[in-house]
Amino acid sequence: MRKGTLFDGHLLQRLYDQVLAWAAHPKAPVIMSGLSFAESSFFPVPPDVMLGPMCLARPTKAWHFAALCTLSSVLGGLLGYAIGRWAFQWMEPWLMSSAYADIFLSAVDAFETWGFWYILLAGFTPIPYKVFTVGAGVIGMPVIPFLFGSAVGRGARFFLVAGLVRAMGEEGAQRLRRWVDTAGWIVLIMVLIAGGAWWYFGSGH
Repeated sequence: MRKGTLFDGHLLQRLYDQVLAWAAHPKAPVIMSGLSFAESSFFPVPPDVMLGPMCLARPTKAWHFAALCTLSSVLGGLLGYAIGRWAFQWMEPWLMSSAYADIFLSAVDAFETWGFWYILLAGFTPIPYKVFTVGAGVIGMPVIPFLFGSAVGRGARFFLVAGLVRAMGEEGAQRLRRWVDTAGWIVLIMVLIAGGAWWYFGSGH
């Protein structure tokens, strides 16, 4: 792990703490929208960090915040897509030397096989979403399925966050990150098992 980069653990913790503090800012919805947009293409801290406390502070606005977070994330995903489609050669040296390299290569391979379903699943899982938006651009995934899959996947995650906080209050907010990430991994594992079974039986084994 290299010091002074986005993968420095201390730097990530400082960023995480700063994002959490922004949730109490008077302009928190605007900041969260910018964060959600940036996280879809390059920023390392997910918007859930702000979304949960904001929903806790104003539960009647929870669905509004979730919708705003989803829209911003999808628009940010378009930037990631554009980077992968037209500017990847400039960021490739950095990406291939980063902690995201193996995930990115796996994502590109999976996109060629699963396309729309992969971007939908990627939007919900804890795996950094930016890896998938750039990967979709690299392989030239059609834009409309990309947008639709992003909206469903990202929306499912953010509305789940809002729903948990509304239903469980402070307790739900405290357990939010672990529960949402666990749910994302469970969904990913189930899909991989189902895909493996479909391939195995469909190929006549």
